[in-house]
Amino acid sequence: MLKIALVAPFEEPVPPRTYGGTERVVFNLAEELVNMGYDVTLLASGDSKTSAKLIPCVTKAVRMLPEAKNPDLRSALNLQGLAQAVKTLGTGNYDIVHNHFGWKLLLFKDLIKAPIITTLHGNLSEPTEQHMHGVFKNEPFVSISKSQRRHGAKLHYVATVYNGIQPERFKFNPNPQDYLAFLGRIHPHKGLEYAIEIAKKSNHKLIIAAKLDSLEQHYFENEIKPLIDGKQIVFIGEVDHKKKVSLLKNAKAMLSPIQWDEPFGITNIESMACGTPVIGIKRGSLSEIIVDGKTGYLCSNVDQMIKRVQIIDRIKRETCRHHVEKHFSARGMAEGYLKAYGRIVKL
Repeated sequence: MLKIALVAPFEEPVPPRTYGGTERVVFNLAEELVNMGYDVTLLASGDSKTSAKLIPCVTKAVRMLPEAKNPDLRSALNLQGLAQAVKTLGTGNYDIVHNHFGWKLLLFKDLIKAPIITTLHGNLSEPTEQHMHGVFKNEPFVSISKSQRRHGAKLHYVATVYNGIQPERFKFNPNPQDYLAFLGRIHPHKGLEYAIEIAKKSNHKLIIAAKLDSLEQHYFENEIKPLIDGKQIVFIGEVDHKKKVSLLKNAKAMLSPIQWDEPFGITNIESMACGTPVIGIKRGSLSEIIVDGKTGYLCSNVDQMIKRVQIIDRIKRETCRHHVEKHFSARGMAEGYLKAYGRIVKL
């Protein structure tokens, strides 16, 4: 039986209580691999919950700690957890280590006996990410979309595996209410101010469920908060899974006016799993996730998004749901990763 070690980030528990993309992907992958009969060990925060064998590398998810408000200390706490992970992996007996932590784990690859495969979860255009991944360019990498490779074309890719969810955990709703949704985190990359503009100009209510990190407090106070009136534009903060599903399934559309080359964006498939189409800017991976005119609309600018809101009823919500079941299930993701493992170790 293949023995797999999954290394998650330590910022959020696995699965996240509210916001957390990478940790949610790791959770879905771990659950599916266990269900398929594999021996899975998860290295994550101690407040994680999983069917795999859990090895805590930090007692509690780092972002939940009050001291994490200090950026330097926050980084140090993550490194402390990484040191524990390296120690565990160096003494453990694993067939493969699946790295979701990033290039920092690769610094210690010579201390780890098992081969390491690394999933890239971020945008590779940032200079530090580009340089450090370039240092390890011959190591086996997995991209989460084809477009993600644009900023790291010289890396050694063994596969592209789309992120997957458990569609059965997202209730399909054929009869939505008359509001738009925004789900994610508050950051200039996500374009929340444009989502608000779209809602106002299309005369729709917008409900915003978003993570506000202390690092983005200034941006929120200056750019976003003045636009929230609590009536047409409503901010409800971070939400748990139950509230997230309620928000998505009752929305007539989700807005994704991204301002960067997003490598995936799991909220898009969560929305479509509920039957709710996505209207987004055609950047990054969105053209691999959304079928224009079938499961939502891909737009070149905000003005076009406003026009697409007015014709969103043309999208069949059943088509959105079926699209996710076919292309973005957790089982499909697990199968994709098993094929990638097989290119590195003999299954």
